[in-house]
Amino acid sequence: MDNVAVVVDDLEAAVAFFTALGMELEGEARIEGAVADRMLGLDGVRSAIAMMRTPDGHGKLELTKFHAPAAATAAPLDPPPHTLGLHRVMFAVDDLDDTIARLRRHGAELLGEVARYEDAYRLCNLRGPSGIIVALAERIGQVS
Repeated sequence: MDNVAVVVDDLEAAVAFFTALGMELEGEARIEGAVADRMLGLDGVRSAIAMMRTPDGHGKLELTKFHAPAAATAAPLDPPPHTLGLHRVMFAVDDLDDTIARLRRHGAELLGEVARYEDAYRLCNLRGPSGIIVALAERIGQVS
């Protein structure tokens, strides 16, 4: 897999949020023209993207802001965690409490509470920019 793309309504806020999570901005670009129109099956595509990279360099998240045509909202703005389709990205973190505190400064809100899975993980779900659900996992022991 090369990357996962997420459409956002505020690219700057999304970049700040995922930077606070520990991702690095790899690059930004404007995407428009015939190739984008054909690939997406849309007319008049004008978008801006920011490619975010995980610190280990193995994972990428493409944040996309559509200027034209405007982003569609077929689903509820803040769908619940059990909605069909791709709706969340999970990240492994070293310090769950510190990560939550950093992301809250960028508007993140816990969906439930921090939960413990056996003696192996502390887990939570946060809602981030544009309603994105971000799951966090802190390994605290061995998986049984």
